[in-house]
Amino acid sequence: MTADASRDILPEPPDDLKPLSRTLSGLLRERIRQNGPMPFSEYMEAALYEPGLGYYSAGLQKLGPGGDFTTAPELGELFGACVARQIEQVTSELGQVSILEVGAGSGRLAAVLLRRLANGKAGANIQYRILERSAHLRQVQAETLASEAPQLAGQVSWLEQPPEEAWNGVIVANEVVDALPVERFCKHEGQLLQMNVMADGEAFDWLPGPPRSTLSETLRQRLGQAFEDLPEGYCSEINLTLAPWLEGLTSRLEKGCVLLIDYGYPRQDYYHPQRREGSLICHYRHRAVDAPFRWPGLQDITAFVDFTALAEAGHACGLDCAGFTSQAMFLLGAGLDDELAGLAGLPVDDQMRLAAEARQLTMPGEMGEKFKAMALTRGLDMPLRGFEALDQRHRL
Repeated sequence: MTADASRDILPEPPDDLKPLSRTLSGLLRERIRQNGPMPFSEYMEAALYEPGLGYYSAGLQKLGPGGDFTTAPELGELFGACVARQIEQVTSELGQVSILEVGAGSGRLAAVLLRRLANGKAGANIQYRILERSAHLRQVQAETLASEAPQLAGQVSWLEQPPEEAWNGVIVANEVVDALPVERFCKHEGQLLQMNVMADGEAFDWLPGPPRSTLSETLRQRLGQAFEDLPEGYCSEINLTLAPWLEGLTSRLEKGCVLLIDYGYPRQDYYHPQRREGSLICHYRHRAVDAPFRWPGLQDITAFVDFTALAEAGHACGLDCAGFTSQAMFLLGAGLDDELAGLAGLPVDDQMRLAAEARQLTMPGEMGEKFKAMALTRGLDMPLRGFEALDQRHRL
């Protein structure tokens, strides 16, 4: 997702949305009153997914000009067209087109993938499933598909849990891992502290405390001696749920590919000493805001992805890391140049629109370097075209 890079104070929400946040805040304060300060991951989980109140559960507009951020599929069709080319390569090897999209946003990526794949070798023989926690977003996705892929929308089904039967195919997760709850930690006087959430009157604030054993063990396992080299006052995030999340998602995938696209870094960059404030950020009305406790439920909360940890989680699940690169190089490898080859024959307005879209997807100052692509495979022994232009697995 993209938003202005400012860290301004969160703008005042509309009056009709404030009761949602106040209700969620009251619920969180009561949990803290009963159980004591909560881990930040618990706060983030509730702020995003609390039924009827969380950011992804309360029916708020999230994407596009009237929302809080923009994702690559919202810019146009180029992103989806390139992803479709990668999917076609894998599904040609599998001999069937079965796709599971995780967290499908507005449904625009699904619409583009369906149209592109239906026009290819697959024809209309496509199984497309969407794993979506939010009932509101399932409705939005259905409406988008009915509007933008009406002849194919009937082939889409929605799941609340990953498939229970064995299957072969492709799992697509675009900007999903960044929304998995994380823990926040800091280094103080050489010691590791876990940053919990306490109630401060009607508001919330950080409360440092001794780390829970899982956080301490996992962090030291991932960083080793590098933790000792971090500067005093260093703070960052760690996702403790990657392996169980990925295991639940892929346990029944017998043969296929998991394509993950998100913003993040390999571990050596993620925990670089100069990145001393971490990567936790909120998105509200296309602003990047450093205020996770303001108006909970009304803003998105995310953290950049440690792609090294993601590859390790894949290995623990029996998946092979088959490619890692920037979004720009993935799109170029998957066929972006071919998608742009016919530009000269288009009306000038369309040429300018597509050129601007390509720039936003690939330029380092836009989404090109900030976003990364990773492929995890099971039972596939083939080079993936999206990673042939530049494969950076050695950086993991």
